[in-house]
Amino acid sequence: MPPIARPPLPRGALRVAGEILPWCGAIAYPVVLNVTMRGSWQGFSPPMLLLVAVLTVLTAGLLRRGPLPALALLLAGGFAAVAARAMLEVGFLQVLISDLAVGYIAATRPRRTSLTGAVMALGTQAASALYFPSGQGAYVQTLAFVVVALAAAWTAGDSIRERREHAEALYSQATAQAVTAERLRIARELHDMIAHSVGVIAIQAGVGRRVIDTQPDEARNALAAIEATSKETLAGLGRTLGALRRAETGAGAGAGAGAGAGAGADRAPRDPAPGLDDLDRLAASAEGAGIRVDVRWLGERRPLPADIELAAYRIVQESLTNVARHAGTRDCHVTVDYRADELSVEVENGGGNGHAPETGAATGWGIVGMRERIVLLRGRFTAGPIPGGGFRVAARLPLPEGVRLP
Repeated sequence: MPPIARPPLPRGALRVAGEILPWCGAIAYPVVLNVTMRGSWQGFSPPMLLLVAVLTVLTAGLLRRGPLPALALLLAGGFAAVAARAMLEVGFLQVLISDLAVGYIAATRPRRTSLTGAVMALGTQAASALYFPSGQGAYVQTLAFVVVALAAAWTAGDSIRERREHAEALYSQATAQAVTAERLRIARELHDMIAHSVGVIAIQAGVGRRVIDTQPDEARNALAAIEATSKETLAGLGRTLGALRRAETGAGAGAGAGAGAGAGADRAPRDPAPGLDDLDRLAASAEGAGIRVDVRWLGERRPLPADIELAAYRIVQESLTNVARHAGTRDCHVTVDYRADELSVEVENGGGNGHAPETGAATGWGIVGMRERIVLLRGRFTAGPIPGGGFRVAARLPLPEGVRLP
């Protein structure tokens, strides 16, 4: 007849057993230690010493689950050992184990819990010192040593806890600042890109509406400009959304690094970010909206970092948008100066009312966004009316060492 298979124990029972059995061993620890010390007059028994060592490690390991109950069992074991065998070696070992436990609690638990543990350890150690035959002066010295050692252990553990909490606070603050900076960057990109495009579309739509009956060719040109601007805006939105999706999936990029070129191509942006080479196209788009743009290039043109070129492009784009919206003139002068150690970008519109366009939350975020871009690149930014009427925006962007001229 084959043996009957026993059903396996449920996981819940195993979990309960794993919680209860270690505590049962820890409760037996003071008793075993007292018995071992009492029998040490005839010599220590190796099996009992091994059992004491195992139970000490087991009880110390329970400090993570229940710090104060585990500390109480460690202190009870140490007190039982000293009561059974009042030897200096046993007393010093008790102080070492209990102080290490207090230091661990101070490093991993709130201060109220660690102070409670320190008071428990101090009371137990002071009571244990009474078992050593000594005079009044010797007891005071022993008590002073106990207090100093315990204070040092608690202070070291509490310092570790404070440093860890400080590091966690700094990490959380840095994470929050990074999230805020990324939100501001996305907001600037969307504002600069969409505001310019919508401004051009609004102007062209107004032109088309006024001349659709009398000048059909001009109306068709306005519609063509609206179509081109809309496509460009959609492409820019696609780049921004693609960058956001890559940022969201960046955590899993390492795992999928070997997925092949196809996956990498899906994550790549469809078009590069705009730069200074796109200023002529931007000027042509603005001229289609009725703004006459004069672009002057000074200095030796050379490739610059993408973030500097993008910032310069956005400065010109936002300035042209402000001219279309707020200036009383349609003439605009753009100067791009490649200097030895910096890039200078100036946008001026002559005449007009000379009022600052979009200087705050009440009217928009154009000037604020431009200033933030330049400050992030450690540059200088000025914007304001100029003598004789008009408005000027000027930005100075320092160049990295690799692209500076000697």
